[in-house]
Parts: sequence; structure tokens; C-alpha cells
Amino acid sequence: MYVKRVYAPTVREALASAREQLGDGALVLSTELVPAPGWRGWTGRRVVRLTAAAERGIEADAAPAALSPGVSADRPVVAADRPVVTRRPVIDRRAGVVARLVASGVDLALAQATANRMTEAECRGGSDQALRRALVAELEAASGVDQKYARYEVFVGPPGVGKTTTIAKIAAQECARRGTPLNLIAADAFRAGAIEQLRSYAAVMGSPLRIARSTAEFEEALSGSRQTALVDTAGRSPKDAELSSLFEVLKHKRGVRTHLVLAADTSAATARRLLDAYAPLQPARVVITKLDESESMMPLFDAVRERGLPVSYLTAGQRVPEDLWRATPASLAAAILTESAMEGITCH
Repeated sequence: MYVKRVYAPTVREALASAREQLGDGALVLSTELVPAPGWRGWTGRRVVRLTAAAERGIEADAAPAALSPGVSADRPVVAADRPVVTRRPVIDRRAGVVARLVASGVDLALAQATANRMTEAECRGGSDQALRRALVAELEAASGVDQKYARYEVFVGPPGVGKTTTIAKIAAQECARRGTPLNLIAADAFRAGAIEQLRSYAAVMGSPLRIARSTAEFEEALSGSRQTALVDTAGRSPKDAELSSLFEVLKHKRGVRTHLVLAADTSAATARRLLDAYAPLQPARVVITKLDESESMMPLFDAVRERGLPVSYLTAGQRVPEDLWRATPASLAAAILTESAMEGITCH
């Protein structure tokens, strides 16, 4: 068996080059994105590196054909005293699908899991629709879309991630969809601007707004809400005494669901640190915001997926109520692939 590595801009070109050098029976061992050889790699350019192998008789290999510039030299890996077994290797079509997904920004583990959901025929055809169906199916477990609201929907997270705007979008969409305003509770006593922002949205939607500047007022606001309440909290550390006191009150309430709000451009390391920090508040969902300000949400999503936390909402932009989507498998797939078609995906 002889092994060659092919470097090409795309998987299709790499496969064509491998077949030209090794024949149609070449077996694809792996495909991966790597820095381009030479100075192009210094500028950040990436290419597909395809490793392929082929079975050949000893006589046929005595005078190997000249290689194209993009192909490495032959590397024999069979012992001389081992008989040559003639068989027709099958090209690993899934490897091409994996490389294609990785090139689109998908994490390797998610790309491999998605490719494993596809049939040989689907991998061979390379249909965009088949690939999307497989990715959507793989993301089913990561979707935290709930048909019904909890009694208290609480939103926590670091400062500046868009908790207040997210709450306003959810309330506005619900008001437009059913004509029933949700209760709003502003428990962010540290930032006057957040209260005023929520107050202006509440006035437009006709939503009842209660402001809680202390634990006692928070208890009263919760008790006074006769329907679903969206609770806006301060962007402070979970160890903060004021925030901890609010959750002491919530511990004694039924129907509490907590959403941890994180910006899409959060790095994997920062995401894991924040997930650890907010773990004592027992978030059941994650909201990913500011997709329009991030090249890829994959590092954050990968960290969230590791913890088994489903995503409830996705946001991109400041428009209320337009820039909000429920995190269905389809909308998650569109966000991961950084598609501009997110506008075509409805929230409900």
C-alpha cells in the first residue's frame, strides 16, 4: 500500500488529484483543514489536506509516475515479505462531508456526528439539503424550545450581553402573537438605564412592569404577578450578595426557569469559566446573543453543548421584536453555519 498527501483549495479538487495519482480505487484515509504550505500559511490561508492510499503490485510501483506539485512523494508502508492483497478500496465519502462542514466553521466532533447520520448515497451525492437535514437532526438535543412559558422566566448573565433587550424582544413577540402582554420584573437596581429601557418597552406593549430594588420588593413583585413574568437581573457575579438574595427568594417559588445569557463571541475558555461561575444559580437554558457581532458562535456553543445545556433563544441585532429566534434545530444550524438566511426563520 502506498500513501500520498494531497493539498488543494477544496475537497473536490483534492479528491480529483488523488484519483489522478492513485487511480479511481484510491482509499481516502482522512481530510482536514490545515495552514497552506509556505508563506500563504503565514497569511492565514487554509487548504484541504487529503491523505489517500492505494494497493499496487510491486512491479507497478517499481517506476512510480511523476507527481503533481500538490502531491507528496510515495511512502511505502508494506513489508517486502508480505504478499500483496488485491482488493478494491472504497473511498470514504463521509470524510469529504466532515471536511466540508469543518470548512464551514463546524466543530470537528459535531461534523463527524453529522456525517455519521448520512447514508452512503447522501454522502456521495453531496446534497446541501441532505447535509442540512443531518445537521438539524444532530442538533435536536441542543434545542431548548419550550411550547409553554414557566411561571417565572429569569434571565442572568454578565454585564453587556443583552439581557434587557432579549426580555423586551420576547415580550414584544408574545404580545404580537397572542395579544397578551407578559409581566416584566426589573430586578436590576444597579443600572438605572436598564430600568428605564424596560419601562419604555413596557409602556409600548402595555405590559405590567414591577421594579424591585430590594429583596422585599422582589418578593412582592413575584407574588403580584398573575401570569408569566420575565425577570431581568443585574449583570453581576453570582457571588454578589444582592443577586444571591434574589435567588434565595426564587428557591421557594415553583415554576422557575433560569436562562444564562451569553454573547456569541464568547471564547470557549471564557464560556467554561462563566458556566462554572453561574452553575450555583442552576440555569436550565442558555440564550446566545449578538450573533451579528461574531464570526462564529461555535466556540461558545461547543462549551455549552459539553455541559448538556440546551439553547432557548438566539438574537442578532437591536431591533425589537424582529432580531430574536427560538433556538429550534433549524435556527441553530443556520447560526452555526453563519448563514444570512436567519431572517427567513421565524421565532415560533
